[in-house]
Formats: sequence, C-alpha cells, structure tokens
Amino acid sequence: MTDDASGSTVGEAGVPAVGLGTMGLETTKEARAVTTALEMGYRHVDTAQIYDNEAVVGDAAAAADVPREDVFLATKVWADKLGYDDVLSSTRASLERLRTDYVDLLYVHRPIDAYDPETTLAAFDRLREEGLIRRVGVSNFTVEELATARDHLDAPIAAHQTEFHPLFNRPELLADAREHGEAVVAYSPMAGGLVSEVEEVVAVAEKHDTTPHAVSLAWARAKGCAVVPKASSESHLRANLAAATTLELDDEDVARIDGIDRERELFPE
Repeated sequence: MTDDASGSTVGEAGVPAVGLGTMGLETTKEARAVTTALEMGYRHVDTAQIYDNEAVVGDAAAAADVPREDVFLATKVWADKLGYDDVLSSTRASLERLRTDYVDLLYVHRPIDAYDPETTLAAFDRLREEGLIRRVGVSNFTVEELATARDHLDAPIAAHQTEFHPLFNRPELLADAREHGEAVVAYSPMAGGLVSEVEEVVAVAEKHDTTPHAVSLAWARAKGCAVVPKASSESHLRANLAAATTLELDDEDVARIDGIDRERELFPE
C-alpha cells in the first residue's frame, strides 16, 4: 500500500496527525522502518540532530516509493547549535544528511544552552525566507516561552512538540495551542511502555479489546494531538497506525484517562 493512510492533519499549518518517531533508529537496518512506514501510508517522519541518525533516516526516506513532496519531514536543532550562525550552518548540514533541499518543519529542540529568543528565532525566520524550511516549530517549551517566541518570530509557530501521554497530560499547553491554531505533537505518547501498568488505561483497553498502547495513542489523538510514536517492526508500525487512525474512544474513556492523578515525566530538562 503506497497511498496515504495516516489520516487527518493538526493545526492551521497542516501537520500530519500520525508520524514515525525515529529516536533510537541508529543503523541502516533499523532505519528501514522509515521506508516501511512510508510505503505503509505514514507521511510524517520526525528526527533530530541529537539523535545522530539524520543520514540513515534520509537514506531510508529516499528509498521509499513515495514522492518527496508527499512526505512531511521534521528535524530539530539541538541546544548547542542555537546561536544564529550555528542554526544556519547546522540546518544546512541536516539537509545534506537528510538528502533533501528543505524540511517541512524545523524545531528548536529545547530552549536551553545557546537558545536566545531574539537571535535563535531570527535564524529560523531566515531559513524559512530562503525556502530551506517550510515551517517553524518549537519543542519542550512552557506556555510563557511560547509567548516569548511568538513575539520574536515573523513566521507562525506551526507546531509545539512535547512529551504527552496519560501520565503526563498537558491541558494548559493544549489550550494555548488551540488559541493560536498550533499543532501539539506528542512524543513518547505511550510513556515508554509504562501505560501497560496504568490501571485506567488497561481498563479502557479491555473495554475495547485492544492494547494499552493503542488506547494511549487513541487518547492523545482524541485530545487533538498529532502523535509520533517510535516503532521498528512492521507489526508495530501497523498497530500504531491503526490505533491512531481508527480506534475511537468515547467521552467516558477519555475522562477516565484524564482523571489519572499521578504524573511521570520521562524527559525532564
């Protein structure tokens, strides 16, 4: 199957609602999951400079029988490359590794270290003006940091990528994104597998005769997020795609998961 099976988009900038996260896909063999995913119907591939896999991800994306213009390719500039000149040079290096003339979305990976709203974001605007990136995104920002970024950007923020799963719900970020027409892209949407140990998620899974992992993805989609779960095997790729596009939770299911009263952040600053 080579048509787009990944479903809808999120936010005014049209971020595909289902993508493949590639953190940990480090070898050519592991990165074949990107080729498989694209030919299965995924159209959103998410990587980052710090993953040290842009070259193998780029090769795998190029190997897929899918035109480049049909693939939504995202990467992220790491914290030590957020000075103005470093943003420009490191992004051009990312494009070379990814074997592409542009990326559809470029994120500030974390607002730490070399990040300075004025100079960092000016470089992102320049890259967009030059056509090397199509959209500007940010990752791991607070609501306050998002507001500051908007003040300094000429481009709209297309997406905010953040850790989001049943043990780390972010209602204030969701509300802020809705207000500004931005996509929230959920990374680690299955909490690194911990959802299989969460009673409320397990109960909803039993109700729908599915897995806690599938419920976690469907819950994030029901909350309006795009999701970028990592998977390497064809079976997991298919299961994630099906969960995110066809599994529908009712209001009671969503409320039950929303009511989880404990928190576990997997990737604190």
